[in-house]
Amino acid sequence: MKNFIALFLFFCATIAASAQIRTEILLEKNWKFSRTDQPEAVGPDFDDAAWQSVRVPHDWAAYGPFDGNADLQNVAITQDGETQASMKSGRTGGLPFIGVGWYRTRFDAGGFEPGSRRASICFDGAMSNARVWLNGREVGFRPYGYNSFWFDISPFVKERDNVLAVRLENLPESSRWYPGAGLYRNVRLRITSDVHVPVWGTRVTTSRVSEQSAEVELHTEISAPAGLKGAFRIVTKILDAGGNAIASASYGAGAVPESATTRFSIANPHLWSPESPYLYRAVSELFVDDRSVDLYETRFGVRSLEIIPNKGMFLNGKPVKFRGVCNHHDLGPLGAAVNRRALQRQLEILKDMGCNAIRTAHNMPAPELVELCDEMGFMMMVEAFDEWNTAKCRNGYNLYFDQWAEKDLVNMIRQFRNNASVVMWSIGNEVPGQHTAKGMRTARDLQAICHREDPTRPVTMGIDNVQGAMNSHMAAILDVAGFTYRLPFYRKAYAELPQEIVLGSETASTISSRGVYHFPVVRGSNKMHEDNQCSGYDVEHCSWSNLPDDDFAHQDDYPWCIGEFVWTGFDYLGEPTPYGSKWPNHSSMFGIIDLAGIPKDRYYLYRSHWNPSEETLHILPHWTWPGREGQTTPVFVYTNHPSAELFINGKSQGKLTKDKGMTVERTDTKEASDQLLRLRRYRLMWMDAKYEPGTIKVVAYNERGEAVAEREVHTAGRPHHIELSADRTSLAADGRDLAFITARVVDSRGNLCPDASHSLRFKTSGAGTFEAAANGDPTNLEQFHLPRMSLFKGQLVAIVRAGERSGTLRFEAEAAGLGKGTVELKVQD
Repeated sequence: MKNFIALFLFFCATIAASAQIRTEILLEKNWKFSRTDQPEAVGPDFDDAAWQSVRVPHDWAAYGPFDGNADLQNVAITQDGETQASMKSGRTGGLPFIGVGWYRTRFDAGGFEPGSRRASICFDGAMSNARVWLNGREVGFRPYGYNSFWFDISPFVKERDNVLAVRLENLPESSRWYPGAGLYRNVRLRITSDVHVPVWGTRVTTSRVSEQSAEVELHTEISAPAGLKGAFRIVTKILDAGGNAIASASYGAGAVPESATTRFSIANPHLWSPESPYLYRAVSELFVDDRSVDLYETRFGVRSLEIIPNKGMFLNGKPVKFRGVCNHHDLGPLGAAVNRRALQRQLEILKDMGCNAIRTAHNMPAPELVELCDEMGFMMMVEAFDEWNTAKCRNGYNLYFDQWAEKDLVNMIRQFRNNASVVMWSIGNEVPGQHTAKGMRTARDLQAICHREDPTRPVTMGIDNVQGAMNSHMAAILDVAGFTYRLPFYRKAYAELPQEIVLGSETASTISSRGVYHFPVVRGSNKMHEDNQCSGYDVEHCSWSNLPDDDFAHQDDYPWCIGEFVWTGFDYLGEPTPYGSKWPNHSSMFGIIDLAGIPKDRYYLYRSHWNPSEETLHILPHWTWPGREGQTTPVFVYTNHPSAELFINGKSQGKLTKDKGMTVERTDTKEASDQLLRLRRYRLMWMDAKYEPGTIKVVAYNERGEAVAEREVHTAGRPHHIELSADRTSLAADGRDLAFITARVVDSRGNLCPDASHSLRFKTSGAGTFEAAANGDPTNLEQFHLPRMSLFKGQLVAIVRAGERSGTLRFEAEAAGLGKGTVELKVQD
């Protein structure tokens, strides 16, 4: 009881002190927005009453409409092996993100006092070329839309009625995918005393980590007025996940120093890992002449990561491989506007698949994503740039690299170097010039910046010109050689590079559309179809890439392969390969999960391999094929079990067993590839099955030949009603929380109607609002934010947002000739 009272009093004192000496205000409401370029908008007295009222984060371009002429690019994509330019209508998603946007808001800076207090304005990201004014005076400029940045606004800020104005501009041909537009990440005001820890001002390192003990060192920067006198002291407590103080240390000096270092020992630490993502907090209080002047909190994890030549990667002394995905930053129908719940939902879906790592391709992430990876247990490769100083896009980051690269890279590392989830930095993706001495020196210099700012984490990059990078020694000087695809080079690189380690920094680029199946079923490279879709049989890929099974085999056969990051976890806006020159097509088909967040068949292939402790038994394709009676319709099964038997209308089609003998060496020929031999190691495939209406059933068997699971798929009847299911039943009444509601059209027996394409109309009432909808069809041009959407292959997802008052949120979906679907959700304080 005494310990509880002491802890309670400590927190009360901490909260009280924090309220007095450090304030953070999220600037999310009361923004005004305009697409008209009005330079006079910097003035405090400018009349913005006619501007649109918005809430930040905000992506102005996500509302559309789609247009194939938006950012039309006549280019040859050299990364894809193209040698001749062609018109790319959907390369950046066909949304109107080009041009200028203005934002203005008013805020009070309560407690700010000139001379004794400091104020800063912090942007988690602003797309792009952000120029900022406060009370009519220019504060600063940052061009890179993905970088977090901050300005000291102490000379410009007032205690009351401040006017903040931000001008953003996206240039044409500045991106290879949809970048978003506007203040798409959060904006924060921070007020501190004149002696304080600056933004991202701490660095935590752990050493001698074991299950018995760990050494923790906290390095803290101190910002103070020049010539300030007074006795300085910093007191830091380490708190466990339950808020219990488990260690403390202090540092004192006769005057305020530029930095202070405190050290701790933690007995029997909880080690951070994907399976057990345990987090600690370091709470530091600064004193000058015994007067409390600042309180700063640093969240961290205790873990060790070691990469050993020829042996692999070890987390906390145990072997581990990246089972990772690459993800762009957009959130499908929400555009690029960041939302914590939307990110959390993505990670929940990936976690169930067995994913344990995220690569933030090809840009710096939102802090919400990194925080969630800390909490949910995902290792992260945080990536900085898609371009250096040689252009991929005419108006891309190459315009800014020489002046801004170090500043932007330093910001990224300082922002995320204390996050337990971050295990590796990536300095670039498939940059031109990998074969040159100049490119090698740039890689060396960027890696040196990473090591200077964070000596604890290895550095990699995405290398696509493997032989060129080996010849220039670029691949050799990196801590980890990361290859994008290029499987035929793996063994050569392992034999010749000093690291004796290979990472698949980007893999697969398998392309598929959910619920779409093309016949005959043959492996295809850059194959195009009349419907602008790709086959859900998961046998189509790009000319430079491969199938999931190819990467599985390399990771399974070679311990020196330390994992992979699949391109991509989710479909994203832009890069509709191979249909970049064939409109309409506005989003990728690389994703394991579609743009609406509905898993494709491929999801279950990864789940069967990456999450073997959980049962997976998935059948494809659907079994509703009017007109295909008697025709060959292959049946694939993705399962964690070794064997299965297929029945069509009760008649056995034979029992198949995965062939573990299909190793890399045995299947490393074109003939083996064409015959899908390597796929037999990970999939069960009845290639000669013939369609007849009715039921297909699969019975799975364990290693002892015992039947352990079964699943059926039925031919669907006529569409009967709309079936709704929400991803959660209760939302927080904070104005930000979201629920994702899947709508399916089923027959009278509840079977999905895979060809249903009805247009659904939505109605939302009560304690929330309709936000957006998507169906996962890359050729669909309906605007996401309108309360209607056509089904794609019988399904879609609608998104609702909680209000700020408790109550019941009611959502309805209806369409002509179908029974209405209804779902109710609780919104609670």
